[in-house]
Amino acid sequence: MTVETAEVLRVVGRLFLGGLFVAGGIRHFFILTVLTQVMAVRGVPAPRLVLVAGSVFQLVVGLLLMLGISVVPASIGLILFTIVASIMLLNFWDMEGPSRESAMNGFLSNIAIIGGLLLAAAGAI
Repeated sequence: MTVETAEVLRVVGRLFLGGLFVAGGIRHFFILTVLTQVMAVRGVPAPRLVLVAGSVFQLVVGLLLMLGISVVPASIGLILFTIVASIMLLNFWDMEGPSRESAMNGFLSNIAIIGGLLLAAAGAI
């Protein structure tokens, strides 16, 4: 693989990964009430504030990743965000039946996203 091809793949990968977080952050503002209620049921303190702060964080840091600015800190921030969000909202270990299966699939998808973020951070060094 040529150096140019590798760089194109890194940029496209960052666009996809960062875009996932940007789109998610924007989407949260359209379903703020529903997500706030879900977070309240899960016992998250000040759920609306936490949701808005988290959504702004993922939007801004996702943009940094997309633009290739501070890629390592952005990747690490999004990794931590993904871990916290997964524990708060995808607690499959407390569920049964189809909801457990759905939450487990979401959790495993987030593990894969974390893998991509680790690769993005490694590629920036």
